[in-house]
Amino acid sequence: MYQKLGQHFLINKSALEKIAAALDIQPNDTIIEIGPGHGELTLLLAKNFQFLISNFKLIAIEKDALFTEELQNKFTNNKNIKIINGDVLKNLPAIIKNPKLKIKNYKITGNIPYYITGKLLRTLSELKNKPSLIILTIQKEVAERICAAAPKMNLLAAATQFWSEPEILFNLKQEDFNPPPKIESAVIKLTPRRLTGDGELYYKLIHAVFKQPRKTIVNNLWETIKIPKNETLQILKKLGMEPNDRPQNLSVGQLVRLGELIKW
Repeated sequence: MYQKLGQHFLINKSALEKIAAALDIQPNDTIIEIGPGHGELTLLLAKNFQFLISNFKLIAIEKDALFTEELQNKFTNNKNIKIINGDVLKNLPAIIKNPKLKIKNYKITGNIPYYITGKLLRTLSELKNKPSLIILTIQKEVAERICAAAPKMNLLAAATQFWSEPEILFNLKQEDFNPPPKIESAVIKLTPRRLTGDGELYYKLIHAVFKQPRKTIVNNLWETIKIPKNETLQILKKLGMEPNDRPQNLSVGQLVRLGELIKW
């Protein structure tokens, strides 16, 4: 089943303990775990925090019905832990808003099937009530792309850094998983922050700017959303940019400012 869902279970106890510590669980926190699988992290969180922190709750969302049943049986007598069978990409917003779960201060963690990383980040970015902290195990290459800065900016980094501050906490070896993945992994920390600027326009802008990364910003804006080249050149000058600069040279702050200066 793990092959069907793209799951590689993190079994390194030291790594699991580091993730648990990074969550910095406080009284009244709710932890939402994505894809708990066999419950390696779930069990660790339950043992370490359940009786030490007041009103701590753990909600695990598992897509595989067999794993869901297995976890429900493990925690059948624990009222602080709830196992939900569902697709996080479809169900997360509704789970967060469910009045019966009484979720207020919450954090998200999970060992993410690599093929859903992009869609999950988009789902998280669209949450109106965002978590205070996100700790994810993802593909190392993707983690590095998310954390990139000028002059190595890219579309994924520009999109993610608009709503969060990313940081790679540590890397993982292939043998830290069962079965071992063919690619390297990393644990990344995302700290959501208050949005600055118009999100809808910002995302429209970055998709235009990064449409063809090897082309100049001027040409991309002209070819995608027909911003006159002379207008773009004047804006770039205000931003301290050169006419031949390419998208990777822009910081998130400059991208936000670029969107504000354009006459949409």
